[in-house]
Amino acid sequence: MGQAGCKGLSQALFDYKTEKYVIAKNKKVGLLYRLLQVSILTYLVVWVFLVKKGYQDTDTSLQSSIVTKVKGVTFTNTTELGERLWDVADYVIPPQGENVFFVITNLIVTPNQRQETCAESESIPDAWCYTDSDCPPGEPVVAGNGVKTGRCLRVGNMQRGTCEIFAWCPVESKSRPVKPLLGKAEDFTVYIKNFIRFPKFNFSKTNVLDTKDKAFLKSCQFGPKNPYCPIFRLGSMVSWTGSDFQEIAQQGGVIGIQIEWDCDLDKAPSECNPHYSFSRLDNTLSGNSISSGYNFRFARYYRDGAGVEFRTLMKAYGIRFDVMVNGKAGKFSIIPTIINIGSGVALMGAGAFFCDLVLIYLIKKSHFYRDKKYEEVRILQVLPGLAESSQQGGIPEAEEAEHPEAQPRGSSQKGNSCRSSHLGNGKVHMEQLQNLRTAEA
Repeated sequence: MGQAGCKGLSQALFDYKTEKYVIAKNKKVGLLYRLLQVSILTYLVVWVFLVKKGYQDTDTSLQSSIVTKVKGVTFTNTTELGERLWDVADYVIPPQGENVFFVITNLIVTPNQRQETCAESESIPDAWCYTDSDCPPGEPVVAGNGVKTGRCLRVGNMQRGTCEIFAWCPVESKSRPVKPLLGKAEDFTVYIKNFIRFPKFNFSKTNVLDTKDKAFLKSCQFGPKNPYCPIFRLGSMVSWTGSDFQEIAQQGGVIGIQIEWDCDLDKAPSECNPHYSFSRLDNTLSGNSISSGYNFRFARYYRDGAGVEFRTLMKAYGIRFDVMVNGKAGKFSIIPTIINIGSGVALMGAGAFFCDLVLIYLIKKSHFYRDKKYEEVRILQVLPGLAESSQQGGIPEAEEAEHPEAQPRGSSQKGNSCRSSHLGNGKVHMEQLQNLRTAEA
């Protein structure tokens, strides 16, 4: 038994099992199966390979550098500043162009401020007072301009006054000008130079035309005919966002400049081109909301003849430009191609599985197809006595024929018929036994 078991196990290791296929002559299920195949094949070819380029390996780890330069001049004549020419060193902050730069378009100027005592602005609630006790000395004014001195200053016979403070006096009190100071800044231009690199494919490029003509950048301007001249007019960029330049110049705002690189490296490098888009980033949905606009303060310091320091405070309104770069590159690779083809083959199998469910559970006569698909097979068991008699060269019926006296008289005819029946059965069993031995061999 041990040798027979080992022999059976060794033979089972080299057995091959295959599925049984049933061809169902059902037009509805056949049509459904073909439709699923066509749909999956269309999805694989059109969407996966043509649209999404599933045959490519991609790199989204874009390395990028931005350099910006603003150019333009304008002239103003105001009470606070007098006649003044504004160039790039006056209205661009920070002076060294990066991926974020700010252009001043409007100003509130408070000149000749000195450190001394004066009344706090009436627009500051924490500075309101009725007596001197409301102004504790040394306490800073919340959201104010200085430190309280302990005195409450009133104008005329008014009951409510404002605390006296030690600060840069006089404090800022003017409102924002209705007309932008630098309204002509819409004709200024900005040069946006972008270097990009995809490290996986060691591919680099820039958005500037590769030329040795030094006059190219001095005469060109961005447009459909000059995609590699990244010199943009400020007024045009604001209008591309759907905003009015004079409105945004009055209260300030934030403009987003998006540079998108989508490169198919299976094509020539000249086909890898930047795409620009512009959007307004600050809150513009609620009209004149306090959250809209953009401004900040800065000062310029001087000393008089006596060596006393004074300054000119400026509250600057303007446009902040944020340059953002995104991109990806793709190149043919056999690995994603095989993975996507395998996914398509798996979807084909899922379609066949769905049609099987419809065939054997959902349609009429599903029980008929289910019986044909799932067939029960049992191994034929041979009687041990039959096997032993075959090995000895005889069968039980032969022995009965040699001893007829053992049969009753009245049953001779019946016995003959029974013997013939047993002999016929014996032939059937012998054939089955021979087939079984052949199968085992």
